[in-house]
Formats: sequence, C-alpha cells, structure tokens
Amino acid sequence: MKKLILSLFLGAMFILASCGENKHTDVVESGTYQGVAEEVDADEKEIYVRTADDKLIELYFTDETKLTSSNGDELTFKELKENGKVEIRVEKQGNKNVPISVKTLN
Repeated sequence: MKKLILSLFLGAMFILASCGENKHTDVVESGTYQGVAEEVDADEKEIYVRTADDKLIELYFTDETKLTSSNGDELTFKELKENGKVEIRVEKQGNKNVPISVKTLN
C-alpha cells in the first residue's frame, strides 16, 4: 500500500512539474539591447529575447510597439522569426519590460 501511495505521489509530482512551462525571465532597465528572438508566439504577440549577457527578456507587444527591418521598413508580427537577431528598445514598468521598438538585424 505504501508503494502504491508513493508511486501515485511521485507520478502526480511529475505531471505537475511537466505542466505549464514556467520560464525564468529577467527584467532589465529601460534601454536598447541586442539579442536573439529565442521564441516567437504570434497568438500572444509575445517574444523571448536572449541577450549577449544571457538575460532572457519576455516582451508582450502593444499596439504602440514598432517592428521594423534593419533597413527601416515596417514589418508585421508574423514576419518576426525565431532565432533571428533583433535589437529591442524597452521601457521598464514595475516588474516588466514593455517593448517600444523591435528591429530585425538579419
């Protein structure tokens, strides 16, 4: 009986640990940063950018966020590619970063 309870408990813990990916993200000071768009979620209009100093910045686009190519052309969110190099300008608001602009670099 103890083995059954222990097995059920360990199974439940494994399932809970697997559910809901919880990424550790960093909040940075307002400014401009370069990095790689590790993850792009078009449904949420969200990107995760890994900077050169290994910070992971989570950004939810707003209606005011400007997205441009390296030559200044406006882009749509769907044109943003995972693993592409980007330059982001963010404003720190409390415990989150708000993207002012995102420019693709490649």
